[in-house]
Amino acid sequence: MKKINVGWEEWISMPDLGVPALIAKTDTGAQTSSLHAFNIQKFGKKNKEKVRFGIQPIPEDPNYKIFCSAKLIDERKIRSSNGMVEVRYVISTKLNLGGEAREIEITLSNRENMNYKMLIGRSALKGITVKPNTSFINGELSYSLYKKSRRKSLPKRSLRIAILTREPNNFSTQALVKSAELRDHDVELIDTKRCYLDIKNKVPRVHYDNRELPFYDVVIPRIGASITHYGMAVVRHFQAMGTYCLNSADSIGLSRDKLAAHQILSFQRLPMPNTAFGNSPKDTSRMIKLFGESSLVIKLLNSTQGKGIVLAESQKAAKAVISAFRNLDANFLAQEYIKESKGEDIRCLVLGRKVIASMVRTPAEGEFKSNLHAGGKSKSIKITIEERRLAVRASRTLGLNLSGVDIIRSDSGPKIIEVNSSPGLQGIQGITKVDLASKIIQYIEMYSGYVKT
Repeated sequence: MKKINVGWEEWISMPDLGVPALIAKTDTGAQTSSLHAFNIQKFGKKNKEKVRFGIQPIPEDPNYKIFCSAKLIDERKIRSSNGMVEVRYVISTKLNLGGEAREIEITLSNRENMNYKMLIGRSALKGITVKPNTSFINGELSYSLYKKSRRKSLPKRSLRIAILTREPNNFSTQALVKSAELRDHDVELIDTKRCYLDIKNKVPRVHYDNRELPFYDVVIPRIGASITHYGMAVVRHFQAMGTYCLNSADSIGLSRDKLAAHQILSFQRLPMPNTAFGNSPKDTSRMIKLFGESSLVIKLLNSTQGKGIVLAESQKAAKAVISAFRNLDANFLAQEYIKESKGEDIRCLVLGRKVIASMVRTPAEGEFKSNLHAGGKSKSIKITIEERRLAVRASRTLGLNLSGVDIIRSDSGPKIIEVNSSPGLQGIQGITKVDLASKIIQYIEMYSGYVKT
């Protein structure tokens, strides 16, 4: 067996926690090793609890933080050197010391005012000779290793995920929950409307069900159109707390405002059917003349799932529809109807900078809308490179990480008709047989400092 000597202080690393370099003090007076941690939170289901915590490994840079999670091994009463007794969470992780890797138990405690971020106790020093008059016997590491670390080398960790939804039994929601739990993450379903916001200058908080919500690594917004404004406020609050939100409040708001979305996409020269927006009844005839003899699609700005969308096949019919909408004091868009599409459109599910699934939707008999909620049919389709690039550009232009981009094929090329910030997964996943929920969770892992090993 290799003989290992250590000094009273040594450089160590803990790869499973993403700690490539740390100076630790050996302490034969303590049974269990101890690590300085902050924002320590227990989470997870009974008998499967985990601990989430932060580490500040660089003494000269307290702003550099690593967030970790580990399986909870135990909760123990520990008496500190000043005689105080506290209950600490205990985890197990791999320690590299003296050229040897060994699994050790560590208690988590606030050691903010201590000289060393970590103490190595007796149980971790079995078979090791401690030489109290020397230090750094096993060479030196460097805190510069943190700057060199890459996303691909980050450790596996369990994430605490919240899904904002008013429909907990919805297929998309349940698929995300299942995929996240299969990858050892913890998921909580939060009713968006039941959140209330504590707005403070320095410490924003979200309350729910008579309790203050903990810090989540990730929030997945599944916000319905009817509560867009309040949902955006909740997402914005989580963002202010430092949580990674799959889609930001601003991107959700921009995609839901059909007029603003069309304007932004137009300014970026992304092709769309000819579109117009007006307010004064006196200008209705002039607005309709912008389209020549084309049939028009009249859309309410807050329409969803194909509702509030009417096809006007003549200028007379268009005037009548617009007059009716104006009598309801409803905002709307008028858009050119692309006859050659025959009502078909393509739904592209965009995740980050990739289209991960696509399907073509065909309207039901006698309908012009291809929306599946209106009885349309769908099938998988292989889209062109141009359509793929257009879908990704549209999603990125509106700032979305996850979106459903609807494209229509015309004689002059593909055109964008809508971008959805909370796309359903059931229809497109059933058609394409792609496990979309798992792809979304893997994307979240990548952008939350997690890599599956």
